[in-house]
Amino acid sequence: MPVYPSLIRALSEGLADVLWFVEGCDDEQLDPDAAVMLLEGFAHLVRKLSSDQRGELADLLATMAEEESDPVRREFLRRLPDAIGLFDDTA
Repeated sequence: MPVYPSLIRALSEGLADVLWFVEGCDDEQLDPDAAVMLLEGFAHLVRKLSSDQRGELADLLATMAEEESDPVRREFLRRLPDAIGLFDDTA
């Protein structure tokens, strides 16, 4: 079992794992409507974060990407901040 340096890191990794799972599912594994609802819920959460919190999450995702040994998942983590609207001006 991994030991996390902080609760924020553990939760960020958990959220990244959920989003990684959703992205990898096909329609038979996960209902597309359910996937959209999940992703919209996460986007709503991101919009409620302060600028500092968004920066902290972006930094954590960048660190997670640097530490990732799977190149496909590493690229997913690198793209994740843009994909979830972390830097969206309307967020």
